[in-house]
Amino acid sequence: MTTGKFITFEGVDGAGKSTHIAAFADSLRQHGRTVITTREPGGTELGEQLRSLLLHEPMHLETEALLMFAARREHLAQVIAPALARGDWVISDRFTDATFAYQGGGRGMSLDKLTQLEQWVHGDLQPDLTLLFDVPLEVARERLQKSRDLDKFEQEQDDFFIGVRQVYLQRAAQFPQRIRVIDATRPIDAIADELQQVADSLCGE
Repeated sequence: MTTGKFITFEGVDGAGKSTHIAAFADSLRQHGRTVITTREPGGTELGEQLRSLLLHEPMHLETEALLMFAARREHLAQVIAPALARGDWVISDRFTDATFAYQGGGRGMSLDKLTQLEQWVHGDLQPDLTLLFDVPLEVARERLQKSRDLDKFEQEQDDFFIGVRQVYLQRAAQFPQRIRVIDATRPIDAIADELQQVADSLCGE
């Protein structure tokens, strides 16, 4: 049995990544792949409980990072690793790049500490592909203003989001073989066309 592929969608709040996940999953299914979609923080019953705390309760930045990785450990054990072992493809709305961006770039937590947690929680397991939806701050802000009630991250100040985006782009430069930057300022149809090409390429067409 072949091992499945692990694909993550990343980007600042307001970048629009979540809009495209379902369609991307459907594209892979049309190629005959078995695909599950999931999210972080969350993806499991415990993870969803932790998500509620993380998105709405104030806490120390290191507590926040530890809870993110606690939810991730459960997510890996209960959902991601078993699916990959079955040969399924997993698409996750956020993974560890988000923790480096938000808790590192946004909150200012030591990237060295985050790297240690990353190694402890999932070792050498990394996504096969990360699609990073990138938009400037002003675009993200405009989109968030049209959205539902904002969580505590979405309510952060401009310097927070500037730090988040900066670390995302730094990681894209650091891991170009894994992270593909998507210009998310373009119309939805143009982004969808690019993602269709990505899906076709991943499936060998």
